[in-house]
Amino acid sequence: MELRREQKFLYALVIFLIICVMFPFFWLLQMSFKPDRDIFAFPPKFIFRPTLEHYISLWDTDFRRSFLNSTVASVTSTFLSLILGVPAAYALSRARFKHERKIALWILASRMAPPIAFTIPFFLIYRHLELMDTLTGLIIIYLTFNLSLVIWMMRTFFEGVPRSLEEASWIDGVGVWGGFLKIVLPLSAPGLAATAIFCFLFSWNDFFFALILTRTHAMTAPVAVVNFMNYEGWEWGKIAAGGTMVMLPVVVFSIFVRKYLIRGLTAGAIKG
Repeated sequence: MELRREQKFLYALVIFLIICVMFPFFWLLQMSFKPDRDIFAFPPKFIFRPTLEHYISLWDTDFRRSFLNSTVASVTSTFLSLILGVPAAYALSRARFKHERKIALWILASRMAPPIAFTIPFFLIYRHLELMDTLTGLIIIYLTFNLSLVIWMMRTFFEGVPRSLEEASWIDGVGVWGGFLKIVLPLSAPGLAATAIFCFLFSWNDFFFALILTRTHAMTAPVAVVNFMNYEGWEWGKIAAGGTMVMLPVVVFSIFVRKYLIRGLTAGAIKG
């Protein structure tokens, strides 16, 4: 009986926490379908006739191009981060030299400093190289920060793969790269998926660098949503629709790869 009571209490606590976490998202979602006259109605109207006018008007603005900019910058930077970072992480996990740990720590140190510490140097460099307000500039800066994340995370996963499996493949004549591509990388697939998800999320949700380093042509979706807050008034319908559009790809992507994300995050939790 006591066990059942504890289970019921635990379930109730979990449900309460889920409601607290998801309530702002559900509130934003329902607000994006409300007519303007019902958004600030008091008491709030939970039963209303939904409308798509906010999404239609939003898609007729520059938000459409900003959404495409976010997609291109996030996907490209994630792909390049994996292409460059995964081999580097493998080399650090397998190579044995004097300053191996120091190099790994230096790589991680690039994620320790707050983003504002890099703002002025990047702004001056980008202005000199004419990378301001370009997708290339956004991809480079996202690559700069995601690369260290990829190396640090994948290095841990590669260290969990027994060396004996690689050595057996070398004896069969596949070589170092063959052992990496055919043995190590497939066994590290959950970690690779988890790392890719984090890289995509950090790039997609970035607001600070996109605000500082873009103006109009390379503006991303999170920055475009803020433009609906102006002196003439805040367009709450478009803000809610834009916020929902920004969340939608992340939510859908996370649902499809949640199995790999959980496996990647819990890999190595139990040894022996």
